[in-house]
Amino acid sequence: MGGSLARLCHALKLDPHEDVYHVNGPLNFADLARVVMPRDERRELRDEPFSPQIVPPLRESEDLFATIREKDILLHHPYESFDSVMEFISRAADDPQVLAIKQTLYRTSGDSPIIKALGRAAETGKQVTAIVELKARFDEESNIQWARTLEQAGVHVVYGLLGLKTHAKAALVVRREKDKLRRYVHLSTGNYHPATARLYTDLSLFTARDQIGEDVTALFNLLTGYSAPAKWNLLVVAPLGLHEAVLGLIRREAEHARAGRPAAIVAKLNALVDPDVIEALYQAAQAGVTITLLVRGVCGLRPNVSGVSERIQVRALIDRFLEHSRIAYFKNGGQDEVFISSADWMPRNFHRRVEVMVPIVDPDIKNRLMNEIIGISRADNVKSWNLRPDGSYARVSPAAGETPLRSQSRFIELARERVKEGEAHIRTSGRYQFVQVHPSAKSGAPEERRRRQTAQRNPANKRRP
Repeated sequence: MGGSLARLCHALKLDPHEDVYHVNGPLNFADLARVVMPRDERRELRDEPFSPQIVPPLRESEDLFATIREKDILLHHPYESFDSVMEFISRAADDPQVLAIKQTLYRTSGDSPIIKALGRAAETGKQVTAIVELKARFDEESNIQWARTLEQAGVHVVYGLLGLKTHAKAALVVRREKDKLRRYVHLSTGNYHPATARLYTDLSLFTARDQIGEDVTALFNLLTGYSAPAKWNLLVVAPLGLHEAVLGLIRREAEHARAGRPAAIVAKLNALVDPDVIEALYQAAQAGVTITLLVRGVCGLRPNVSGVSERIQVRALIDRFLEHSRIAYFKNGGQDEVFISSADWMPRNFHRRVEVMVPIVDPDIKNRLMNEIIGISRADNVKSWNLRPDGSYARVSPAAGETPLRSQSRFIELARERVKEGEAHIRTSGRYQFVQVHPSAKSGAPEERRRRQTAQRNPANKRRP
């Protein structure tokens, strides 16, 4: 034991054999922020500053609810701003036609505009229900504090179902419109937390579809103590069938492959460790299904094992933002199906948590998820890692002659381009149209591309957005 270590053990009263662990590598990377963040002279070591974009249909709309009634809206966070979600809850709180707001709160902050809006809504006589998860890891104490604040404002605070952690991300607004009630829904893969919404990649779906509204109403009835519905229209809910549904979707792809029909699976997850799902994926691959798994964290499946999983590729994308969205795509014999979900493919998510998976019905959103969000993520050759059969990872690099593609940087470009195109459409037609920007298209005019290339060579010349 070295002299410095011996002095530390003596000063801290540590047993060098029982209390000291030797680690081959640096410790506590978070402390580096104190050294690097205040300094500005090494900008080439930093990512370009970026402000999340507010998409024009939500920014320009005077009637947010009319915009959602007209068409489902998908937001890709943090590239598209989480402020729109907070605005949705805030407008509902202040709208005299809104009768009720119900929301799950797994992880948020006490000073969040959402918490303030829910309290404000309750104080003005609206029926407000918050499903608060007290066992959200690392946030137990703060959740208790702001749950008490909500209760004092008159919010009906429910602490979930006994024995189950409420991990679903859902909000329901019930509004009176022309002598009838209409339901507006927000479903997400991420938490209602404004801070993490700038650091995690997630998906938000706004919709006024009746079937989804009925399902989310049934979900909140379930969470507040009533029985589960006889059937769900579109939502798939854990622990009431999500595990069986995922296994069924995988096995259906295997049946398509055996029959010679188009079959493929792409899943983007934080973790994959459920043994039944892993076994089903192995069997599907052996039946001829091509499978791509984008698993940012732990993965219990081994790809490219001879005779078992040659048709399976597993990649992990590690970059500036933490990959947190969950998407599942199934070729389904040519009738593509896409789902977003709050759940990873883990036993705890399937059996010990309340989770939601929702199919994407809108064809434009489905196309965007398949060809833009999944497509670009799969094509990343700068920040991706391939999982090898032995469980190790190998860094992905552009092949000879291949253009480097950093997916998160491309998503930033697409968010900016979409806002510019949307604003241009408003100027010429007076009405916003959600623009489908082709993900593989070269962005910007030639002059803009040259400016960006110059900035990359000389980071000091990068301009802020």
